[in-house]
Amino acid sequence: MHEELENFERNHIWDLVEPPPNCRPIGTKWVFKNKQGEDGMVVRNKARLVAQGFCQKEGIDYEETFAPVARFEAIRILLAFAASKGFKLQQMDVKSAFLNGFIEEEVYVRQPPGFESARFLDRVYKLRKALYGLKQAPNAWYARLKSFLLKCGFVMGSLDKTLFLLSRGGDALIVQIYVDDIIFGGSSHALVSSFAEQMSREFEMSLMGELQFFLRLQIKQGPKGTFVHQAKYTRDILKKFEMGDSKPMMTPMSTNTALDADEDGEAVDQK
Repeated sequence: MHEELENFERNHIWDLVEPPPNCRPIGTKWVFKNKQGEDGMVVRNKARLVAQGFCQKEGIDYEETFAPVARFEAIRILLAFAASKGFKLQQMDVKSAFLNGFIEEEVYVRQPPGFESARFLDRVYKLRKALYGLKQAPNAWYARLKSFLLKCGFVMGSLDKTLFLLSRGGDALIVQIYVDDIIFGGSSHALVSSFAEQMSREFEMSLMGELQFFLRLQIKQGPKGTFVHQAKYTRDILKKFEMGDSKPMMTPMSTNTALDADEDGEAVDQK
């Protein structure tokens, strides 16, 4: 919790001010989550302060909420293209991504529960940037990231607004964004490294070892090709139903089950 609030101060998220007349500040609450690694083990306990966005009123607290999200088909095309060109894809996770988005509206939130100022109990925080939970937070983050990529020389896709392409000489760099996850790769190792350094200077981020999409789909890349699997999702399901110690089988069914032909069933077209 202290780390989260220190991150707020470092990124100049808000200012403690006197509430203006007729001000109805939005409430805040703490959300706790265990972050797991590739092997399913807990690697970090996260505490995130979120705004109670359900209290916001359209036209007063926010205007635009829409932010484009990459379609699964686009991810598949990106993987196929990267595999055919021999690109090594990498994935980065921007730490507290929504805190990087600037907001245009005048939004006030209550002081964090348990961390109220003893001297200024009646004061509220005026937001400079978005908080998780705000209606406009995804749009604000996407606008900030898009502006940064265009400033770096990227060209946004005409159909897919989450795809960005940078051409430099005979080399190319592809970037696909999915909310706060960024997948990128290119034909030049120097170009890829340069992009990662630029992102690190602009945002607080970390590179992920294994590509992960939608929390269930994982990608392994190696000399023999690119492979899609759901190992982590499978382990989570087994753990949920207390079957982690079960014996694996090629065909998950009883070996004593006798299968007979369904004489009354409809014929299946083998073609």
